[in-house]
Amino acid sequence: MERSRAVLATLGFDPKHLSFAGRTALAACAALAVAWAAGLEHPQWAAMTVWAASQPTRGQLLEKSFFRIAGTVSGTAAGILLVLAGGLHPLLLVLGLALWVAACTGIGNVQRGFVSYGTVLAGYTAAMVALLESSLPDRVVLLGADRLATVLTGVVVAMVFGYAFAPPTASPEIRRRAARLIADILDELAARMDGHAERPDRGGALLAEMASIEDGLDPQAAGSIRSRRVVRSTRAVLGAGLSALLWVRRNPAHALCPGAAQPFRQAADDLRLDHIDRARSTLSASAGLVAAHPRLLGVVRDLALALDHWQNPDARTPDRSLPAVISRDWIGAREAALRAGGAILLFGAVWQATGWHAGPYLLLGLSIMISLFSTFENPRAMMRNVFLGSLFGALGALACRWLVWPLAGAEYQLILLAFPFILFGPFLVGHRRTAAISFDYNMTLMLMLQPVWPLAGKFLDSVEIGLAILAAPITAFVAYRFVYPAGLRRRLRTQFRMMIADLAALASDDQALTHRAVWRARLYHRALRLVRLSEKASRAKDRGQRASLAILDLGHATMRAKDLLERGAVTPGAARALTGFIGRVAHLPDRPERCLSALRRIEERLPEDELRPFRKAACELEGLLDDFRQSLV
Repeated sequence: MERSRAVLATLGFDPKHLSFAGRTALAACAALAVAWAAGLEHPQWAAMTVWAASQPTRGQLLEKSFFRIAGTVSGTAAGILLVLAGGLHPLLLVLGLALWVAACTGIGNVQRGFVSYGTVLAGYTAAMVALLESSLPDRVVLLGADRLATVLTGVVVAMVFGYAFAPPTASPEIRRRAARLIADILDELAARMDGHAERPDRGGALLAEMASIEDGLDPQAAGSIRSRRVVRSTRAVLGAGLSALLWVRRNPAHALCPGAAQPFRQAADDLRLDHIDRARSTLSASAGLVAAHPRLLGVVRDLALALDHWQNPDARTPDRSLPAVISRDWIGAREAALRAGGAILLFGAVWQATGWHAGPYLLLGLSIMISLFSTFENPRAMMRNVFLGSLFGALGALACRWLVWPLAGAEYQLILLAFPFILFGPFLVGHRRTAAISFDYNMTLMLMLQPVWPLAGKFLDSVEIGLAILAAPITAFVAYRFVYPAGLRRRLRTQFRMMIADLAALASDDQALTHRAVWRARLYHRALRLVRLSEKASRAKDRGQRASLAILDLGHATMRAKDLLERGAVTPGAARALTGFIGRVAHLPDRPERCLSALRRIEERLPEDELRPFRKAACELEGLLDDFRQSLV
């Protein structure tokens, strides 16, 4: 076994991916055969569903299958209504489809995980029903039911194969990574207790690892309520860890509490050995050693509470724990909705004006490309792989239909002769050079193969349909390039603007101190998201980290200013300076220079022991002014 794996690796294949793709291809063949035996009109859609629904773990398979069914049911219903509307006037079908796909795309872009997939799926499922069956309005309900039945067939077959071969849960590696990360942060705290200076590169590395872990949490939540609780508690641990990391960063090196260093190191060692409960107990016991430093005491207590909930995720969430707030990209969602709706409306109008018989395939492919891929971080860059995968899939479908299927003598032979083309898919999935195009090969192949006996149609008609499918990623690329250009740079700018907007909203919120934990969690999640995006855009890596930390420092200073004003612990002159600073933060996106001036005035009016957060914020804001002018990248 090991020797065969080594041979496959030498040839460029990933044995793990090849194995998963192999059983998925067998399931797709089984689904095609079952759907054909059941008399369904589009049995190939069942095979497409298998490729779309299959997942490497049972939990992910269960959840994606659920949302695929939900999206298919709602999308089929919408498609039936669109066909009926098209019977009144053809333009109503195009207009309704554009609005429906736009709505599903926009909503899907503010959701996360498989629920986002189900929402977007509802959009292009309606396109599949409405466009491919628009010429048969009298049978649209039956054809919609056929579509739903084929999807259910594919989902059931995928679940049978998945539960037979897939592991029950995801790898615990992400939990071990989180534990090691918190251990490293505790080591940094211990070093600060002993008076050692922070290593500049160390903070950035820990922040990047935290962002990477957070980015991989959503798939771990699939399949069960308990999995969601575990992910929620993991996010709380990361938030508490980020608070500790920021405390290290904001405090200069001096021997603050030498006696607390050893308990922190012991807790770090316990976490590396996966003794979470012991680490939590050690941290709780060390709280008394830092009691003279209230902010550090709060950091230690929050981290201990978060570890306790992490160890016991089914228990009630502690009141002091950091809420698991997820940031939403409302700007990107609006842009994605407008882009999708406009593209469908434009090319739908062209189809209606020209009457091109392959136009529905272009619109169908476009509805998928312009909606599903809008949820990815760099959809424009992905269109090249989509085009190549679709090209190979179309060539495979043409070869099957016009070279192989003419050898068949009955309809069941069409099914059997399609199997080799389906079973070729795993070799594309498993090879490192073709993995990126493999999914689109499998989907395009099945979309173009309709096993109907006796064979009918013309070769040029099949070529024309293939060209229409290939035109979809090209038109989508144009849309992603020129209509709210989608890519990492734009997402970075959007995330940066949303963090600034959140900071301004925090300053304007009269109840900010009451909702302190929620505001902090929101800024933390946006910061980690910005860091993760900047990691993928190499030129913006350092600037993304710096901008995230600077905005968090500004948020900390804003909250500290509100706290001092509420307690009335400052002179009237200092109160005016603090109030002016908060007002400047509320208008930070417009005039960041004024905010910097307000921070400088605070330095002249507050006592020395209260100046640290404001000096830190001023220093960071000064370095951030260029990013305001250039929108980060």
